[in-house]
Amino acid sequence: MAGRITIALYNSYDPNKFREPHRRVIARTGGLAMAFDMNLALIGFPIPEEVRTPAEIAEWVAGTTSIGGHGEYFMQLAEKGRFNKFPYPSKGFPPQLGEPILTTSKPDEKKKTSVGEVADMIRNGKSVMLIFGIGPHGVPKEIAAIPEYHMDVTGGRFSLETCTALGAVCGAISSKLDQ
Repeated sequence: MAGRITIALYNSYDPNKFREPHRRVIARTGGLAMAFDMNLALIGFPIPEEVRTPAEIAEWVAGTTSIGGHGEYFMQLAEKGRFNKFPYPSKGFPPQLGEPILTTSKPDEKKKTSVGEVADMIRNGKSVMLIFGIGPHGVPKEIAAIPEYHMDVTGGRFSLETCTALGAVCGAISSKLDQ
């Protein structure tokens, strides 16, 4: 039985104010998660306290965007129990999300892995969490140090815009799993 894949969006924007870039990346990623049968986790997103459950969060985000079928894909993800939010990690990521893998254009050479190796992990029953830094500087250095694996989807250290990277990683892994 194959492992589960979770797309983890790590908030590197303003940790205190929910902004339009947050809303857009969540709506876009909801569509990717539905299209490629992946889960979605938000890490460190400033969601108002009164918006608590995954369904409430999905409704709150979806109500103000035209992206991803007006947030419909994100709402479907929440209804299927394939979305949740988590606080910033202090020492490690939530283990229920799988093996953390940092997606980066600057992988640590000692932690470097390939799309094919990640697909092999999943094929062999290991669940993985693909971490994407949302913001101009990606994840902070202390967070980048946590995962045992770093993956550059381009293989050539090319820096991609966040949503481009999200699509490339999800598509590349899905393609490898289909082979």
